[in-house]
Amino acid sequence: MTSDLPELLPARMLNEFVYCPRLFYLEWVDRRWADSHDTEQGQFTHRGVNKRSGSLPEPESGDSVKRVTALHIESRELGLVAVLDRVEDGGDGTTVPVDTKKGRPPASGQPWPADAVQLYAQAALLRDAGYSVDRGVLYYAEANERVTIAIGDAEVTAALEIAKQAREVAARDEAPLPLVGSRRCPRCSLLGLCLPDETNALLRRGTESPRRIVPRDPDCRPVYVTAPGATVGLKGGRIRVLHEDSEPIEVRLIDVSQLCVFGNVQVSTQALAELWARGIPVLWFSYNGWLRGWAQGEMSKYVQLRVAQARLSDQVALAVSRAIVSGKIKNSRTFLRRNSRGTADHLVTQLAGMAEAALDAASAAELLGVEGAAARVYFENFTSTLRESNAELAAEFDANGRKRRPAPDPINALLGYVYSLLVKDIVAVCIGVGLDPYLGVFHRPRYGRPALALDLMEEFRPLLADSTVVGMLNNGEVTAGDFERRSGGCWLTAQGRRKVIRAYERRLDVQVTHPVFKYKISYRRVLDVQARMLAGVIIGELPTYTPMMTR
Repeated sequence: MTSDLPELLPARMLNEFVYCPRLFYLEWVDRRWADSHDTEQGQFTHRGVNKRSGSLPEPESGDSVKRVTALHIESRELGLVAVLDRVEDGGDGTTVPVDTKKGRPPASGQPWPADAVQLYAQAALLRDAGYSVDRGVLYYAEANERVTIAIGDAEVTAALEIAKQAREVAARDEAPLPLVGSRRCPRCSLLGLCLPDETNALLRRGTESPRRIVPRDPDCRPVYVTAPGATVGLKGGRIRVLHEDSEPIEVRLIDVSQLCVFGNVQVSTQALAELWARGIPVLWFSYNGWLRGWAQGEMSKYVQLRVAQARLSDQVALAVSRAIVSGKIKNSRTFLRRNSRGTADHLVTQLAGMAEAALDAASAAELLGVEGAAARVYFENFTSTLRESNAELAAEFDANGRKRRPAPDPINALLGYVYSLLVKDIVAVCIGVGLDPYLGVFHRPRYGRPALALDLMEEFRPLLADSTVVGMLNNGEVTAGDFERRSGGCWLTAQGRRKVIRAYERRLDVQVTHPVFKYKISYRRVLDVQARMLAGVIIGELPTYTPMMTR
């Protein structure tokens, strides 16, 4: 592993290592990154020192140092590299590194330990280049305060020892475990990727309840373009949708989490490039809602996760599959118990037994049989959740059963369309986490089938898709006019598809109490949490996968 690491360790990574070894590992080894308010503010604070200006005179020249910014300096002997924000003349023949920080120093007036170590490393690099350095400055922008700290041989030695420890941690096959109950975690930009409290809770490393995680960008949402002949372009910092039958529609890029295009919709190269540069996937659907494919920018740099996913043992895959299928059956049971308009006691008992049988399945084939039997029982009683006003639709569905491609009736058409929306959301989540959507644990990989997305989708079918369909039917949100029958199938009209998308997006925004972590988050965020929990199992950090289940 050591030989795979870069030869030079950035001095700023020593700051991360002292702050949190796990943060250092995720950023430097796994190349994982997420912007936050703090990182954006930090970039803004550094705008004045990010541009290279000036140059250092040769150490032996005796010339005074002019103002130098964004100085790149490295040493193969020390194994360090840095870009110094600013270098000043000490006035006494010394050179002074100045490092800019966005926040405030501690009330004690002393620098934060992580900030000091980074400055020590910068001093070590300057000394190695032949310059005399006996002090450095930390400039805290929010307080407009300069903190000068003495730097001697002991401080330089300490920085080099910490660099050695950081390399030893980086050489490991797995990231260090999260900090337990640390006040550093809530402000960390990688909080939503690291899931420190959630991981510690599952490993029983802490006694406190997990704090509520903070989404990276809770306001961004998918953009759906469903009008045939529409074009998607870029104007300034906005996505611009043009169609001859309507006025242009613009959406800020910072508000976009996905771009979903249906049927004959053109997306410009400029729009694709900007979306991918921001990590926003583009997903293409057929006119009638089947997910055809997707595209993203650069692949996730979390290579170890993809390698572990490809090498996942049959034993671990079966254990995860058991949990997923059992969770799906339990959620189906809960859905019927809550919504059935008849007596569902026998169904509840029958499905409860099947959920337990899924956990005891000795093979993937046996598990598949249990899952198929439970699905048959569930859909045979699905229409018991519908009101009398939907009796005609219910009778047609009962006669056909659950069928697809083409859907023979309105209920099947609704289920198929919502399932496609759910698949694309889980595909997007997998891409964001670094998982390969095609390498499943329960569904066997098959050409063109996003098997892992279908795996993660199972537990959410009753919670998100089926509940959306039943809610729309019982509320009269869709009517007979929202369907058309042709070519032996039943299809949603353009108006009907728009209604389904709105209802599905509302469902994703519903707040729910997570059964394991006990905090309230939206279903949209739950999808992300569950995918990260699965990644933790695949990489070997978590022992078991716990599906999302409601009571």
